[in-house]
Amino acid sequence: MIQELFSRIDEAISAVQTLMFVDVVQPAFYKLGLMRYDEDTYDALYWVIVGVLQVGLAYLLLRPLEAMRPAERWTDRRATRSDVVYTWIAKLGLINIAFFFLLQPLFFAWQSLMAIHDLPQLSLDGLWPGVTDQPLGSFLLYLVVLDFAGYWYHRWQHRFGVWWELHAVHHSQQQLSLWSDDRNHFLDDMLQAAFFASIALAIGVAPSQFVLLVAVGNFLQSVQHVNARLPFGPLLGRLLVSPAFHRRHHAVRFGHEGTHFGCNFGVLFPWWDMLFRTASWVETVEPTGIEDQLPAPTGRGRSYGRGVWAQQWSALARIGARLRRPQPQGTP
Repeated sequence: MIQELFSRIDEAISAVQTLMFVDVVQPAFYKLGLMRYDEDTYDALYWVIVGVLQVGLAYLLLRPLEAMRPAERWTDRRATRSDVVYTWIAKLGLINIAFFFLLQPLFFAWQSLMAIHDLPQLSLDGLWPGVTDQPLGSFLLYLVVLDFAGYWYHRWQHRFGVWWELHAVHHSQQQLSLWSDDRNHFLDDMLQAAFFASIALAIGVAPSQFVLLVAVGNFLQSVQHVNARLPFGPLLGRLLVSPAFHRRHHAVRFGHEGTHFGCNFGVLFPWWDMLFRTASWVETVEPTGIEDQLPAPTGRGRSYGRGVWAQQWSALARIGARLRRPQPQGTP
């Protein structure tokens, strides 16, 4: 039943994709002399349509919850405006699709060489015949594998200083909302896209599955950042990362400054935090952000930028300052 539902959704999106391409994109490209890009643009249209649907669905389902059951009440929502811009840039999926298709020829060549030399290829869908080779089974398997990789990617973002300065763009938001998930430095977005596209191709994810994996992950992460009290309960809260669990990750003095460089790094599932002992189940609504944003004497009143470009430039300036800072003797 679920497989049939996914198939029908894919058919509907493909129909809209073809309609837009034939009636809008192709005539415009013909007049502008850009027909050499028509095939790549046709593929990218699928991501764009899925991205628009993601934003629309998240807004329709999550914005009313923020209004009716807010975790925090704000008098000024201007701080979320830049996050809306980030959301549209990220959800259209252009960075993800670019890396997936740029890397795809390299992996095809690599697989061909492995076949020529009779080397075993990594194909996860053959792990459990009859289960993982079915569309739903392989989808869930890929989701878990990519989430495990995402857990470690997220921990590295907090562990390494230069990388943290990029990730700090995300953590500097003091008003979490459904829009906050995509508030990232563009360099970090590109690193992340290359990282996950490489893993997806290496384990045999098909392009259509990759689109769906990204879409499901994006929606669940929008739920995690929502400014609403959602009662996940002890069972669902151990299966999926809840807004309360993830809010603890963003809490001042815990999201980055806490023990072992933070807690609750799980992207979709809290299992990895439970396994590697980085889980914190405190559900108190705490202030979010970074400690040095707080006014003195607690913090330094540091600004991480108000608009998109200010936030992007501020991260690069912090990286430059960190690299110029003299290191104590004995520091590697």
